[in-house]
Amino acid sequence: MNHHHPPGYQLRHATSQDVPGARSLILDTLYREFGYGYVPAWHADVLDLEATYLRDPRHTLLVAARDGEVVGTTALHSRGPAHPPHPRHLADRYPCGRTAQLLRVYVRPGHRRHGLARHMVRLACEFAAREGGYESIYLHTNVDIPGAEQFWRSLAEEVHDARPSGEHGPGVSTVHFEIPMPH
Repeated sequence: MNHHHPPGYQLRHATSQDVPGARSLILDTLYREFGYGYVPAWHADVLDLEATYLRDPRHTLLVAARDGEVVGTTALHSRGPAHPPHPRHLADRYPCGRTAQLLRVYVRPGHRRHGLARHMVRLACEFAAREGGYESIYLHTNVDIPGAEQFWRSLAEEVHDARPSGEHGPGVSTVHFEIPMPH
């Protein structure tokens, strides 16, 4: 695997100086791409990125920056999928505390197709493996977002497709994945 990140970009674990840019990118993505914007029940971490990811030693927020601007994010925390809205069997398979959940894997449109998300995800998985208390790396994604399904299928194994049941409600096409823990 190529461990050289794209030229011109810095990939790093975020500091408090990165938080405003990261929050802006995340909120822009929720509004522009997902179309539903900020939903408190789903996005509580976004309001306090610092407390959620920077102050908890088991969590991390990775950023990709170019010329001082945050253009990509990837977050990792220790909560498994919540039931509801997710199925009970997923909540049982990925318990809080032992599951590293990836989320907020976003790259600004003008900076896509450079491998930034792939590199940030790799760094997050390496963090989870180093942390030691994690048994699995889990994520779910909305496959209606262009490129999302192909991206995750190239890195992860599908564990549950929520589309047939419509369990997330109309218009939300969620697929759940697991990424192998790096050695």
